[in-house]
Amino acid sequence: MNFVFEKLLGGRQGSIGLLVLCFLLVVVFPLALDPFRLNMIGKYLSYAFVAVGLVLCWGYGGILSLGQGVFFGLGGYCMAMFLKLEASDPISTKIQTTPGIPDFMDWNQITELPNIWIPFQSLSLTLILVIAVPVILAFIVGVAMFKRRVGDVYFSIVTQAIAAILAILIIGRQGWTGGVNGITDLKTMLGWDIRTDEARMILYFVGVALLVASIMFGRFVLTSKLGRLLVAMRDKEERVRFSGYDVANFKVFVFCAAAGISAIGGAMFTLQVGFMSPSFVGIVPSIEMVIYAAVGGRMSLLGAVYGTLLVNYGKTYFSETVPELWLFLMGGLFIVVVMYFPNGLAGVYESHGKKWLAKLFGSKAKFLTSDLEESK
Repeated sequence: MNFVFEKLLGGRQGSIGLLVLCFLLVVVFPLALDPFRLNMIGKYLSYAFVAVGLVLCWGYGGILSLGQGVFFGLGGYCMAMFLKLEASDPISTKIQTTPGIPDFMDWNQITELPNIWIPFQSLSLTLILVIAVPVILAFIVGVAMFKRRVGDVYFSIVTQAIAAILAILIIGRQGWTGGVNGITDLKTMLGWDIRTDEARMILYFVGVALLVASIMFGRFVLTSKLGRLLVAMRDKEERVRFSGYDVANFKVFVFCAAAGISAIGGAMFTLQVGFMSPSFVGIVPSIEMVIYAAVGGRMSLLGAVYGTLLVNYGKTYFSETVPELWLFLMGGLFIVVVMYFPNGLAGVYESHGKKWLAKLFGSKAKFLTSDLEESK
């Protein structure tokens, strides 16, 4: 019990921060928002998985990946392939030239299901592949880069290139992937209609539970010896290497962990939104995901969630109220955060929030702290 309390919840202070987030996501949002807006929050939270993964590999590991959209997209596409096959049963597709295959394959004159799609006829196998496919790709890239001591800006450029290549590949293989339109018209999962308000509510809570589990996993890693080594590698990599540790293996592990967490977010996005397209795989979405972590605080797991919610709410609010200027306003928000709050929302709380709470609540405020401090 002590182990769980200290490692997964971060002690008393960490558990309070996590409970506040859970109260906001599980109680406040469902009661205050209509089903449409709650589904939007669920979509935002699917991006938060990527931000949490970036805190691990960028904030603590010093590995800035500008291609996390690749893993988010792969997880989403794996789930979309299963859902699309279920929606393409012979009865529903009887008007096609070849019934029983997705509609975009029929449009591209493909007459049988490609072998790469066959494993996604099983939900259990799909759930495994949602994580396995991105992690295997991350492992291959990580070993190829880190074993050769490729890092810093060069690694970031390579991950950007991978994001661009995958987006081009998906668009170019239209008969297999749906092309630029992606995989759409996803209706059911094992006969359960995922388009209803009730289904979206359930998927929202499933997404929250998985996000909390990801945060707890991140805390477990950061409070272990591995977490201390990650920080040491980020600050003094050569010293850690000369101490006898295989730095490349640790980097590969944290990069793969971030990829797996991002993939879960992609799968939840597909379930809640009902489609997946290459627009979530390329360079632009990958950079946006880095911004989520930067705004929340790249050293804070909880801050990454708040940063994701703030940035996406800002995009929605500005685009609805001032559609002509919303891109400029969002750009201004990012500039302000980078210039005046380099440590993000978590840094603002550390420098100003604690003092304000101390004045407001007195001695009780000592229990209210961000996970930036508790994970050290």
